[in-house]
Amino acid sequence: MLWYVIQTYTGREEKLVKMMNRIVPRELYGECFVAYHEQLRCRKQENQVHVERIFPGYAFITSEKPEELFFHLKKVPAMSKMMTSGEFVFVPLEKEETQFLDSILDGDHVVRLSYAATNGRGHVSYLSGPLERCGGRILEYRFRQRYASVRLTVAGQDKEVRMGIILNDDIRREVTYGRIEALIETPGRYVPILSHEDLAGSGGVQEKKKLTVLEPGDSVAVIEGAFEGNIAVIDQVKKNAVRISVHLFGRDISAEVPVESVRKTA
Repeated sequence: MLWYVIQTYTGREEKLVKMMNRIVPRELYGECFVAYHEQLRCRKQENQVHVERIFPGYAFITSEKPEELFFHLKKVPAMSKMMTSGEFVFVPLEKEETQFLDSILDGDHVVRLSYAATNGRGHVSYLSGPLERCGGRILEYRFRQRYASVRLTVAGQDKEVRMGIILNDDIRREVTYGRIEALIETPGRYVPILSHEDLAGSGGVQEKKKLTVLEPGDSVAVIEGAFEGNIAVIDQVKKNAVRISVHLFGRDISAEVPVESVRKTA
């Protein structure tokens, strides 16, 4: 099933989806939806999860019959008017874009909060959830604001989006829901989805496991990027990146890579 982007005015995304669901024959498409993300807002003693549009002005539709779908849309007066006025753009997604978006969105088309643990000095020592699948796309972490900036490509356009983070301190407090833009049901209290591995990786209450902290001189395996599959040595540790030395072609090559792209070897 191929994915297509429908671009319209910000704030009209859900109205567009309702219109598509009402007038387009169901055999021409699989789903039509708006993508959302969870963001944690921490203000004084109150923590709230907001569910907001991650791509304002965009909706998505899946179809195995795009030509028939587009031909049908052009025959619908409301859609034809939107196309003429420039309010409606129908663009296919690349396979890589589709696979990545599908991997971070849940069944409600929401990018849920990612759980992150830090070593106390601003370095991520454990990560799970959608951000775990972002790898080198992560530009920076803003722990106080509870998000990471991630570089995505949608319909050939580079976009920087925020993906929400929940930390250990947040889990110990009551977290409720705030503004919900998505048409989904939510309980009164937010309950993070954490596995036993998450609790172990965070030094949580169920299992006590030492966090992996990277230090200069550590031997690491490079798990993604240009040096994937090689063993390297940490030369310098920065906030969201590390400088490594890799022995290739008879010489040592120095490079700076995202901290998520390396794993400490035993």
